Amino acid sequence: MHIQRVDFSKPEHQKAFEALQNAYMLDDMGMQKPLLPAQARKVIEDLCQHPSYLGFMVKNEDGYLALANCFVNYSTFAARRLINIHDFVVHPEHRRKGAGLFLLSGIAEFAEENGFCRINLEVREDNHKAMHLYRKFGFQECTPKMFFWEKRISM
Repeated sequence: MHIQRVDFSKPEHQKAFEALQNAYMLDDMGMQKPLLPAQARKVIEDLCQHPSYLGFMVKNEDGYLALANCFVNYSTFAARRLINIHDFVVHPEHRRKGAGLFLLSGIAEFAEENGFCRINLEVREDNHKAMHLYRKFGFQECTPKMFFWEKRISM
C-alpha cells in the first residue's frame, strides 16, 4: 500500500475519488444514495478551487482502497495549523485489511512533517466500527468533551 495526495488534474484520481466517495455515500453511515454524475463533477470542481483542501488516497495493486477528504484549519490556542478530516472512507471490499490505519498514519506523517499541531475528525455516535479504528490509532474524545453542532441553511 502507498499513500497518494489527491491530484484532480489526473483523470485516474477523479475516477477513484468518485468511486470511493460513492462507496461512502452508499454506506449505512452515508446517505444511502450515490452522488449523481453532475454532483460528483461539481464536488471535484469545488475542491479544486478550495484553498484548504487536502485529499489523501491509499492505493495498492488492486486499485484505490481508501480516501480522506481533509481541510486545513487553524488553532488560535496553539498558534499553528491543524488538519480536519471531514470524510474518511475505506472501500467496503478492503475493510479490516489495514488500509484505514495506513491512511491515518499517512495523514499523521504529513501533519508532523508540515508543522501541524493536531488532527481533528468527527464521527457519528453510532459509527462504532469507525470509532474502534480511530481509538486504535490513538484518537480520543476531547477533554472537555466537544459536540459537533450545525445550523442548516435552506437552499
